[in-house]
Amino acid sequence: MDYAQARRNMIDCQLRTNKVTDEALLNAMGTLPREEFVPAELRAKSYADCDLEISATRSMMAPMTLARMFQCLQIGREDVALVVGGSSGYAAAVMGQIARVVFSLESSVEDQQRVGKLYTSLGLDNVVSVTGPLEKGWAKEAPYDMIFVNGAVETLPEELFEQLVDGGRLVTVVVDNGIGRATRFIKKNDTNSGSAIFDANAQLFAEFAEPQGFVF
Repeated sequence: MDYAQARRNMIDCQLRTNKVTDEALLNAMGTLPREEFVPAELRAKSYADCDLEISATRSMMAPMTLARMFQCLQIGREDVALVVGGSSGYAAAVMGQIARVVFSLESSVEDQQRVGKLYTSLGLDNVVSVTGPLEKGWAKEAPYDMIFVNGAVETLPEELFEQLVDGGRLVTVVVDNGIGRATRFIKKNDTNSGSAIFDANAQLFAEFAEPQGFVF
């Protein structure tokens, strides 16, 4: 498979045609080898316009969904960012092509080590893989200019917002009554205001699911 051509097709046919205009973002996704971030058996599908299931609890977002959400974040060259739910490692790697430093948080030590080795092999020195509970964020390096929750949530803990600078952004897919929407939150004077940007689907993180009530 010609992965370089697949990347060009992704940019021209999936991203540019779906309102992705940020040239730094397009360049990052057009350069980074997405196929390196998926299991070998999925490489032929690595540029498909769909989510890819990496494991029973993790998936890689479709390129268009990820790109539009990152465009909402307005990633800056001096930004320090946190990706919650590193998954395949691709989202943090894309962000690392633009931002100054990116921390990629995963709850699995095995996944964290695998992704860390991949970042090293690709020379992504400004992307750091760390391990811990997703719902706790990564307070050690806070505050962050932006946080990307790399999946769907039904609820968000205040602890994540506490790790944002004033004026910081948090973007994720919020699920309400079974409908997912890419949503951007902005922290201002200790108040977090959110607005839905577009309809989107993503794998729900168990850590951010609403507790199930008692059922008779």
